Amino acid sequence: MESLNSTETNNSSDGIVETTDISSLSKRQRKKLEKHKKFLENRAVKRKKEREIQKLKRKLNKDNDKPNRKFLKSQKMANSSCKTRIVVDCSFDDLMSCKDLGKCTKQLNFCYCVNRRAANPVQFYVCDFNGKIKKEMEKNEGFGNWDVHFESDPYDKVFATTKKEDLVYLSSDSDNVIEELNEEKIYIIGGLVDHNSHKGLCLKKAMDQGISHGRLPIDSFLKLKTRKVLTVNHVFQILVAVCNGSSWKDAFVQIIPSRKQVGATKTEPKAKDIGMEVVENNTTDNTSDMPPDELDNLPSSKTNTDEDNR
Repeated sequence: MESLNSTETNNSSDGIVETTDISSLSKRQRKKLEKHKKFLENRAVKRKKEREIQKLKRKLNKDNDKPNRKFLKSQKMANSSCKTRIVVDCSFDDLMSCKDLGKCTKQLNFCYCVNRRAANPVQFYVCDFNGKIKKEMEKNEGFGNWDVHFESDPYDKVFATTKKEDLVYLSSDSDNVIEELNEEKIYIIGGLVDHNSHKGLCLKKAMDQGISHGRLPIDSFLKLKTRKVLTVNHVFQILVAVCNGSSWKDAFVQIIPSRKQVGATKTEPKAKDIGMEVVENNTTDNTSDMPPDELDNLPSSKTNTDEDNR
């Protein structure tokens, strides 16, 4: 017959059961023993709950309609119903340090990932792609397989047959507000990470070349704490979202980092309805340096980079 003053305890990892004489233990040791007994009793329940939580998470991820690789491989610009052309002008590599060149290529990487995931990808061009920027991009193995039009010539040669008024250089310094996107136009983003040191550069280039220029209608929907200068990837992502049916306001609120926003205004004119599906934007706060072959973990729409383009 077992003594009333004894108890059995499980000796940790090896599963050995020992009999302890409680009467020989101090008050502190008894408390520890009771605590250990409760731990053993609750462990099984806790593990069961954890398994249920993991099972639920897997189900939620499965039901989240995250694009699979087969779907992503089928998302080609040539098959897209969206014919809007967006160009990143990479003619500014001499104005960037090696560090900023690296950041610029990461932003191009993010642009590619966003376009590949869009319901209807835009026609994405990277022009004047040579020299330092190309050498930096070559560090990213496999970029040559991207579904992107990489052009060594500048955009005015690539689109030599296009009317000058249909080439629209985007600049926050422009007085022309773009109210809606037009598939006949070609929208140009300056591929420059400059830390606010080259104000008005893109506007000046557009004026010197005699092409059109304009700025996004941010003022109509948001008040920003800083200048209305966004990174290459933010501008690109906004354009892709609007091309896919999103309103300007929704695109701005979801994509422009919250740290820059003061608040959204009440008016919400809709962007031109071009019959596209709305792009679903991620809202987790990650950086844009995700390799293209890891698209299941696409970085957030609100990246942490503060470097602005003109």
